Amino acid sequence: MGVEEEFFVVDAQTYQLVDGGALLDTVCREGSEDYTAELRRCMIESRTGICWSLTELRADLRARRGALTSAATEAGTTIVASGTYPSADWRQVGFSPQPRFDHIAGAYARLADEHLLCACHVHVGVEDRDTSVEVMNRVRTWLPVLSALSASSPFWAGEDTGYASYRSTMWARWPTAGMPPTLSSYAEHHDRVQHLVSTGTIADAGQVFWDVRPGTRYHTVEFRIADSCTTIDEAILQAGLSRALVSQCLNEIERGEPAPEAPPELLHAAKWRAARFGLTEQLVDPVAAELVPATVLVSRFLDHVRAPLTEAGDWTEIASLTQDALRWGSSADRQQRAFSDSGSLADVVKHLITETTTPDHSR
Repeated sequence: MGVEEEFFVVDAQTYQLVDGGALLDTVCREGSEDYTAELRRCMIESRTGICWSLTELRADLRARRGALTSAATEAGTTIVASGTYPSADWRQVGFSPQPRFDHIAGAYARLADEHLLCACHVHVGVEDRDTSVEVMNRVRTWLPVLSALSASSPFWAGEDTGYASYRSTMWARWPTAGMPPTLSSYAEHHDRVQHLVSTGTIADAGQVFWDVRPGTRYHTVEFRIADSCTTIDEAILQAGLSRALVSQCLNEIERGEPAPEAPPELLHAAKWRAARFGLTEQLVDPVAAELVPATVLVSRFLDHVRAPLTEAGDWTEIASLTQDALRWGSSADRQQRAFSDSGSLADVVKHLITETTTPDHSR
């Protein structure tokens, strides 16, 4: 497994978003490909190596966040991991100077202009491409739970949106975003992507923004549902649950069990409700077609993946991190509490900086 994390680059004194080009140059000075520019100048992405355990992944995430934080401090800046930046004005932030980004800005106009969003992507290795597509078909019903656990974007342009993950609603506007269709094979996936390219909808496979997709660079299943995870613990939780879910699907495929069925409208409803309420209200179980408390649906998810978590030696850690999430709330919940305490978005940003840059921050 591996994790890609996207961060906002912020002036440490004014809390305004700033150009991350100098920070990127610093962390890539040794020719590292572990960091890369994102669509907007004020964003930067870090990529872990291939990790085989949560312990290894935690060390990798700590090292990469630490390197970014140290380099940023030298320049009077810092980093923030959240799906949206609380006080950001998209009109004041430029695009990163790359031909690919120039194309996106020109092709998608206002949609691209307003795209000031950060996510966390988890890759789980699945060597056979047809199998990766079958896994995609099976994981969709649990993606809203991953969204609720990662929700970190309640504020947009200085206002409380009422959503736990407003990033999800903004992201959904892209023509290739959302739940993927049910696919029969990797060949069908390839054909559908080529149709999108030939019709001018996208420039390449990298612009297929489904919530889960076959990896474009690696033989993986790539989970793209999560907001940028504010704490390392939350990133570990996403990775551990995603890997266990893939393992569970592989076991079901080997046993010849049918994929769970859920109507597209219920998958959409489940995802919307997770974005709207996060962990604070009832969520939709799209297979059972019922509304249940978030704690119940999270518990059902844990039960579903308990066997592979136990086999990997991850059960104790993931169960504990899940209980922490339910006890302390999502990042969105904590941001809203910080705002309620002072009425200041600057205090929300301070809170985000602390949680992002402190490896073992206690919530």
